[in-house]
Amino acid sequence: MNNTATLVLALALIFTMWGMGLALVIDDFKRVIKFPKAILIGLLNQLVLLPLMAFSLLYLIPASPEIAIGIVILSACPGGPTSNLMSMLAKADVALSVTLTAITSVVTIFTIPFIVNIGLEQFTGAGSVVQLNVPKTIGTMLIIVIIPMIVGMVIRRYSSDFAKKMDRPVRICSVALLVLIIVGIIIQERTNIINYFANAGLLALLLNVSTMTAGFATAKLLKLDKKQATTISLESGIQNATMALAVAGTLLGNAAYGIAPAVYGLLMYMTGGALVWLLKINK
Repeated sequence: MNNTATLVLALALIFTMWGMGLALVIDDFKRVIKFPKAILIGLLNQLVLLPLMAFSLLYLIPASPEIAIGIVILSACPGGPTSNLMSMLAKADVALSVTLTAITSVVTIFTIPFIVNIGLEQFTGAGSVVQLNVPKTIGTMLIIVIIPMIVGMVIRRYSSDFAKKMDRPVRICSVALLVLIIVGIIIQERTNIINYFANAGLLALLLNVSTMTAGFATAKLLKLDKKQATTISLESGIQNATMALAVAGTLLGNAAYGIAPAVYGLLMYMTGGALVWLLKINK
């Protein structure tokens, strides 16, 4: 991947995380102490079950190394601003959604390099392993994820009116950037794109549906209410595709690793939208 594409990916993630910071306050992090049960169940689904299900699917359904690594990267990047929007549209527990997104955004800067390195060891083949430098990766993620988010939170703290006015434009721009990145990857990988999409489509759909189902099921099994269960379902199935694409292109420098996140990024809007619609007609 060339330097321009790498820069665009990094800037897109920086903008997305800045926009997310505009919607966050310190209390979003404090809720883990006040309401630990729902948050811990959500984190269990996002940080433990999601990667485990991704690896299980890859062992059951063989895929090319490029697609397999893309699925692993995706499983290491849970949440994202889209899940908050979906929770709001579903009239679920938006505060829980925001809190889970805030916490996973911090935690994943440490978990991403380890999960991705396991995937690289398992699926790239002997003699071709590319390892992420863990300290360097964490440092890079701090710069392009945490610092923009903190800047956004500071702006929200001292200029809440500006933050509220920017909410809709930032969401629109974030989605537009994601679409542009996906189109760019498709163009760059056009010679292999049909095979990649055919290979990635089933895995992406199965991962999406299974994680959403597991999220809802574990929440209900552990006696959370329907709104909390819906939120955890959406948080489990809606991933941070922009972050996954940035990891593939910026940290690993391989556009082909971005195919699976790109496919998933398109599918999750459809399945998430379907869940929101089903909830609305069954009110």
